[in-house]
Amino acid sequence: MSDLSSKFIEKIKLSYAPTGSYIYLGAGILEGQVYSDAEINLSLKMMNRHGLIAGATGTGKTRTLQLLAEQLSDAGVPVFMLDVKGDLSGLHQAGAVNPKIEERSQQLNKPFNASGFPLEIYSLSGKTGAQMRATVLEFGPTLLSKILDLNDTQSGVMAVIFKYADDNKMPIIDLNDLKKLLSYLSEGAGAKEIKESYGSISTATSGTMLRKIVAIEQQGLGGMFGEKSFDVADLFERIDGKGTISLLNIADVQNQPVLYSTFLLSLLAELFNTMPEVGDLDKPKLVFFFDEAHLLFKNSSKAFLEQIETIIRLIRSKGIGVFFCTQAPTDVPESVLGQLGNRIQHALRAFTPNDVDALKKTVNTYPNSEFYEIDKVLTSLGTGQALVTVLNEKGIPTEVSATMLTPPRAMMGPLTSAEFDQLIHASPLFAKYKDPIDPESAYDILTKRINEQAAEAEQEKIQAEEQKQEQQVSKEKGAKSLIEEVMGATITRQIGKDIVRGIFGMLTGKKTRTKSGGGLFGL
Repeated sequence: MSDLSSKFIEKIKLSYAPTGSYIYLGAGILEGQVYSDAEINLSLKMMNRHGLIAGATGTGKTRTLQLLAEQLSDAGVPVFMLDVKGDLSGLHQAGAVNPKIEERSQQLNKPFNASGFPLEIYSLSGKTGAQMRATVLEFGPTLLSKILDLNDTQSGVMAVIFKYADDNKMPIIDLNDLKKLLSYLSEGAGAKEIKESYGSISTATSGTMLRKIVAIEQQGLGGMFGEKSFDVADLFERIDGKGTISLLNIADVQNQPVLYSTFLLSLLAELFNTMPEVGDLDKPKLVFFFDEAHLLFKNSSKAFLEQIETIIRLIRSKGIGVFFCTQAPTDVPESVLGQLGNRIQHALRAFTPNDVDALKKTVNTYPNSEFYEIDKVLTSLGTGQALVTVLNEKGIPTEVSATMLTPPRAMMGPLTSAEFDQLIHASPLFAKYKDPIDPESAYDILTKRINEQAAEAEQEKIQAEEQKQEQQVSKEKGAKSLIEEVMGATITRQIGKDIVRGIFGMLTGKKTRTKSGGGLFGL
């Protein structure tokens, strides 16, 4: 063994020697040689300081997530993970030895102890796991605007809708509530009602927003909004002393990355808002893995990014650890990246100018090393190898080390269809969240109000019509009385004249004839 190797082993041992519980990541590599004595460990106490798992496609990021989840479960720490391809369900079943695993076990000088782990599987559609729901209100205007891909003007309208609903005690439970509010406030009585206090909503803006909401429903994802809302307390289950690994299976909604990544953030926000302050613990209460994290930050508004930054910065004190998994560290905003103390970096490729630029930026985020040229190491790591630096128990970054990672102990692949279905339907949580409930919400309140307004308008119309008819009758009566009065006076005068003429004729011996040719008495 060379002096450099001895020095390397000594420094790694000194740097990665936690006194409390820890996760065994693997062993250090120097000049192509794996040194099993140079153990790379991650203190459980530091897991709530968050972390980053990065690397190009096919470099082993998913298996790194798996080995972390397994050892956290062994330590009694529950885990929440995103299962992008639907191939993590094998965590429930013990793995099998193969030549590659045997070779790695020999290199690490660690026996391979296959094991399965307690697993809960969730789904946003309800088709591939227990239905995960959240109310529209729980999402809030910022996250909902992100899901619907709204521009700044439309996001402002969304904020107005939430403010109006809050001021008027109208719970926004599902998308029907949101559509009803949007329609009501953009036209008719609702538009007049909000004009002075909240401002007007144009029909063009409301129409665009309604179409985007309908698009979500047409993709079969409307069911993720509503009651019964998912209770985050279910994430903290333990079985036989092991922390439950909760998987959100998104194999059937892979084409909706913004939707599921934003849903994960809504869960994280709820954890932040509901969990009590606990300070620094010997091990976290829950570790949350954000796979495909670049989708979360892509094209995000300033308000959205600020919300993420706030949650990541403060949720540590709630005993929650968050690990982002993505292709390159540059996918994560600097304000968030600076809060990720634990780094597991798989190989990066430098095939394009953008790749080269990302590599340079990544190298600059690592401390100097007397054992490696960081840029060369990052482009030469093999599958199942990573460049690691984490925080020790004093919060100091450890020595940078190329690492041969320990293999997962559960099956690396999906369960069979029959095993998968059996696992899902045997879970009490599947039954708990299967059927939605329909409490009184904004839709019901507004429907009642609109019906009352319509009834009042109809009543006013009837009363106005009755009043109009009464006025017409009164007018007609008045006209008739006048005619009768005139006619009565004319007839009376004519009869008087005829009588006078008749009498006068009798006295003078003349016959007086009426206009009809007959005398007054028919003479």
